[in-house]
Amino acid sequence: MGTRIAGLAMVLVCTLAAGKDTKPAEARGENESVVITATLYSSPEAVKQILGSDLGGHYIVVALQVTPRFGKEVVVSRDDFVLKTDKDGEKTAPFAPSEIAGRGALVISQVASGPQYPVPGSDNGPIWGGPVAGGVPPPLRPREIGAGSQAEGADAKAHSGVTQKENPLEKTLKQKELPETKTDQPVSGLLYFPLEKQKVKDLELRYNPSDDKIVMRFHKER
Repeated sequence: MGTRIAGLAMVLVCTLAAGKDTKPAEARGENESVVITATLYSSPEAVKQILGSDLGGHYIVVALQVTPRFGKEVVVSRDDFVLKTDKDGEKTAPFAPSEIAGRGALVISQVASGPQYPVPGSDNGPIWGGPVAGGVPPPLRPREIGAGSQAEGADAKAHSGVTQKENPLEKTLKQKELPETKTDQPVSGLLYFPLEKQKVKDLELRYNPSDDKIVMRFHKER
């Protein structure tokens, strides 16, 4: 009986610990034009709670609210946001839903002057992205800051997925994504960053429009 009770207690402790790990972290920043509040979902479990999918464990999701100040009209664009990690200095812009779960596949053909992306089992060759059977593939890296959002140094070709059924996940990602708009009213939604296995303390969100940058560090409420 004592062994059984101890086992149940251990399960309860593990469950509570897991619940603690999925608790989102918060950040806030402002400039003369906007106030931004951000909620970070960095673990696959936390991502699954808000999307119904963990995106293969390859993405970090940030929920944003962008509130214009003083009646100003601002342009809201996903490309104004960058997520940086202190772990290795990597920076990445968010992916569009079609890049994560779209019907088309993206092929990156490497050239000598372009960034090198290792392919298992070969020293060179194309990298495939887009939907795969059973889940979300690892994200391609051309949208990393420094490599260029348009796959600089590489030839990118989109292949239509006419034989593939529409992915319900893409529809969900579109419905929940931060809208790209020009507005003087608060807007909110999600952004999907291709980063994985990151600690909250290492992550920094940057909002970098043309006028005034905001840098935000995440922390968990106690």
